[in-house]
Amino acid sequence: MGLLTVSIFVGFGLLIGTLFGFFGMGGSFLVTPALLVMGYPAKVAVGSGLAFVFGTSVIGALRHHDHGQVDYKLAAIMTVAITLGIEGGKGVVLFLEETGMADLIISIAYVGLLATVGVLTLRDARSTSDSAKFDLSKTVQSIELWPMVSLRGDVRVSGVIIFAVGLIIGVLSGFLGVGGGFLLMPAMVYGFGVPAAVAVGTDILQITISGAYGAFAYAQADAVALPVVASLLIGSALGARIGAGATKLVDDDEIKGYFAAMLLAGSIAVAAKELGTAYGIELLNTVSIVLIFGAAILVSGAVVLAAVCRIREKRVGSLCRLTTS
Repeated sequence: MGLLTVSIFVGFGLLIGTLFGFFGMGGSFLVTPALLVMGYPAKVAVGSGLAFVFGTSVIGALRHHDHGQVDYKLAAIMTVAITLGIEGGKGVVLFLEETGMADLIISIAYVGLLATVGVLTLRDARSTSDSAKFDLSKTVQSIELWPMVSLRGDVRVSGVIIFAVGLIIGVLSGFLGVGGGFLLMPAMVYGFGVPAAVAVGTDILQITISGAYGAFAYAQADAVALPVVASLLIGSALGARIGAGATKLVDDDEIKGYFAAMLLAGSIAVAAKELGTAYGIELLNTVSIVLIFGAAILVSGAVVLAAVCRIREKRVGSLCRLTTS
């Protein structure tokens, strides 16, 4: 890669690292479609996305541990289930690669999943009425299927249900080349009832292990672009610490709102890329690139700005209390 390309990936890694630390997603939900948009083969885009997930998650996991935002029991169950599922997903990708249909099918799956999860999350974040919010947690918690597991946030959920959800996410993770964060975080928040901040920290810990396994599996198939991954990790090292710190400063609905914006932008970007390729419209290919990088810049900037505003509000409040006392 040339110096300009390396610089672009380092900058992109900084942005993704910030988003990763904030949302608990390894960033492959942006890295994989970005590499697809830039013309990398689907197998390499998937493998490189998982390799990046592993590298950047180690930093974020340590940071969230310091903030006390990790549920280790939930992470352990999810890690085992997702690791098993990844192997099945990888087999599907390698099969589709041989048929020549991998790029199209993976892209369509990305568009559908990102859009669906993004719309549901945005609806929940903007809803002012509890009855209008999308939440299955009460129903899931009411299912008494042994063994029951106590989670942080005063939550009890069947271990069998947790494992089943993790297995499904693992298959999708191996198929799409993601650490599972953009699916796992909503599953923990809306499915199990775990607080958003704890879901983020637990997600990152799980990603550290499952991302390592997925990256190793794809590396054996010679499907990891090491120069790309290394460039991204250089930038993400700082970004992950910034994003993790921001989760302590903003509320749950803000986290959900920013999360939804990233998912919807990714969905539109991949759809634009596929339409541009299918109909030979170069403008749509350009739009997809702008959306991928533009969304990362705007949302990561908004996250940092929101955190700074909260810090200022706290300082002003403290000063007011000191003055009145």
